[in-house]
Amino acid sequence: MSNYDIVVVGAGPVGSTFARYMAEEGFKVGIMERKKDVGVPLQCAGLVGKKIKKLNIVPDEFILNKVYGAYLHSPSGTVLSVSKKEPEAYVLDRVAYDKFLAELAVDKGAELLLNHRVDHVDIKTGDVYLKNHENKKISADVIVGADGYASSVSDEFNHPSKTFQAAQYLVDTGIDAFDSDYVHLYVDSKISPGFLWIIPVSESQVRIGIFAESSYQDLTKILNEFLDNEKFKNASILKKYQGFIPVYDPKKEISKDRSILLGDAASQVKPTTGGGLIMGFRSAKIAAGAVSNALHSQDIQLLEKYGKECMKKYKGELRMQLEVQKIFQSMTNEDLDKMFLKLKEGGAEAMISEYGDMDTQSPLIKEMLKSGLLFSILPGMLSRRISNLWK
Repeated sequence: MSNYDIVVVGAGPVGSTFARYMAEEGFKVGIMERKKDVGVPLQCAGLVGKKIKKLNIVPDEFILNKVYGAYLHSPSGTVLSVSKKEPEAYVLDRVAYDKFLAELAVDKGAELLLNHRVDHVDIKTGDVYLKNHENKKISADVIVGADGYASSVSDEFNHPSKTFQAAQYLVDTGIDAFDSDYVHLYVDSKISPGFLWIIPVSESQVRIGIFAESSYQDLTKILNEFLDNEKFKNASILKKYQGFIPVYDPKKEISKDRSILLGDAASQVKPTTGGGLIMGFRSAKIAAGAVSNALHSQDIQLLEKYGKECMKKYKGELRMQLEVQKIFQSMTNEDLDKMFLKLKEGGAEAMISEYGDMDTQSPLIKEMLKSGLLFSILPGMLSRRISNLWK
């Protein structure tokens, strides 16, 4: 039997970052990764907000492209154009970046065990049971579930996560079909609260993806139909990806007994976009403090502070985003088209360009409330629901 202070299940970017923090403090950390290699296959869009550089180490070699703005498309084709003078987001080589973060954790003293699939855990005793391995059980003072939406650790919390299906193609456009400084986002009631995106990787390659409450087959059908237009007449599909995005759940418990959850396993994602890397890195820092205090004090109940601190930090922003998500989900294409027209007529492009932020969307919503724009584009009852979030 192997013994650790901390076992991290999952060597994704958030789990590896947390493991690095704990190894730097001198704790004995084991990372159990079910795959033979870290980061593969790619299961995300790879677009992350600029704040990542303040939260983690991001060498330029992993930045494939810098994004300065976006074109937002309504169902009938009304387009809102928003932009910043400085990069708002980065397109990452997530496979290479995930490997880099795992290697950093190892460099600081964590032990990375590849091809170690966890069957189940006992969050009361700290026992971790492995599948098809000689050492079928290992133990830890603290178990950290950072193993994604289908977390074996989260299973022990008896609160399963709901998910959206996602599909994505890497496409060579053959020509400079898109401005590499801008992403494109397309909304439609058929896929709401999800959306379709075009993310430029380079001048000739883009990631085209979609997420929704649909099957992978239905999503690929939509993507194939989307590619059947003049802009993609010379395009070729280089790779196809699929994955799942957890649905943010405000009721989800993220600390229990000797265990905590991180990242997708904790449904730490933005309700509006499904992105979770920024929140995951912030949560890893909060978790590191709580776990360190619990182990140094030999008081495992101090792990509860992790969940409380996360709730304190994120509650207001996530409540607002959840309301926005619900409103979008209730809108028809006619509603969406009317909203886009009113936004364009009301000067929303300049407002979004000034106050918009990929990861913290409440400042923009507050500005729309102050200006009266939100009340003009949404029925009164829905506008009041959002404004009441700050009362």
